[in-house]
Amino acid sequence: MLKKLRFLTAGESHGPGLTGILEGLPAGLELTAAMIEQQLRRRRQVGGRGARMSIEQDRVEITGGIRQGFTIGSPVALLISNRDHDNWSTVMSVVAADEKAAEMTIPRPGHIDLAGCLKYDTEDTRNVSERASARETAMRTAIGACCRRLLKELGIAVGSRVLQAGDIRDLNEYDRLTPMEINVQADGSEMRCLDPLVSGMMADAVEKAREEGDTLGGMLEVRAAGLPVGLGSSSQWDLKLQARLAAALMSLGGMKGFEVGAGISVAELRGSEANDGIVPVDRGVSRLTNHAGGIEGGLSNGSDIILRLAMKPIPSLRQTQQSVDLKTGSPAQAPQERGDTWGVAAASIVAEAMTCLVLADALLEKFGGDTLQQLKGHIQSSGRWLAGRDNRSHV
Repeated sequence: MLKKLRFLTAGESHGPGLTGILEGLPAGLELTAAMIEQQLRRRRQVGGRGARMSIEQDRVEITGGIRQGFTIGSPVALLISNRDHDNWSTVMSVVAADEKAAEMTIPRPGHIDLAGCLKYDTEDTRNVSERASARETAMRTAIGACCRRLLKELGIAVGSRVLQAGDIRDLNEYDRLTPMEINVQADGSEMRCLDPLVSGMMADAVEKAREEGDTLGGMLEVRAAGLPVGLGSSSQWDLKLQARLAAALMSLGGMKGFEVGAGISVAELRGSEANDGIVPVDRGVSRLTNHAGGIEGGLSNGSDIILRLAMKPIPSLRQTQQSVDLKTGSPAQAPQERGDTWGVAAASIVAEAMTCLVLADALLEKFGGDTLQQLKGHIQSSGRWLAGRDNRSHV
């Protein structure tokens, strides 16, 4: 559902590495490996992660599209090597190995294993689970970091926080905080929760689940500010901004619920309660509330965009789970593999990245420009549609 940007990722969880290509960034945008790796560190250094994150360093190599530290208009190509591949060189060998790789023929409940094996007519679950692993999101984070750089040049910020881990929820509202302020506070907590007391309760719940060989899910929130009015379109189903954001964010593994603004809770409200009142201000108009989450009729309306995602518990457990051996058809216990106990904090960083990708695409769609300077000029000449700060829209 991208209109101006295109991206692809390739690579398996324990393969040699992850490859990514992003096409459509304007020329003249400063972009370095260090800028990308800053976001990769945020994804890696959060709570709930397993031993894998102590192995991977997520160093990115830029192999195309950048010259002298700036984009040149051609596709940006990225490579992240998997250090853990050394421990899986036989199992995940690209070429036929002398030693036959051990097969995994018992699918894990909650994973792609069974459905994927049926789809691709294989009994070895690794043929499908390796690609479906959350490891792939390291490259999505890197690609999103490139788009974040473009948004930053245009005064647009994207941040996130964790709302819930298991049944522990942060009920506080943080509407007065900017996305950058949210990130500063959230990044200071391994749980990425803004309330220190609730964060501690979340950490205890995650640790208890780990000790019991179980996992937890939760909820996260993404917020974007500084956007122009009119991103997206109401004319077709696949052009609506909330549909494009939903497609991108729900494509992340484990996501089972998506909300914009007040989300599901608007079902309990009357129209008089749900509508965001409009009042005049010195520089245009402003909304009294933001139940719409910054999107009305498929368009950005100048208010902060607020998105929430519900993530299921990670399906890999150290507890026994009932399954079937695909080779024999006999009942079996699902394999118990190392893994994360809780992935919501890491997922919040990836959700930021995917939000940056969609918003950058929508900006390029609306304003256009082969270079960063052209894009900035087009935006400045469209002042009628520029959003002010503090939820103001110019008219």
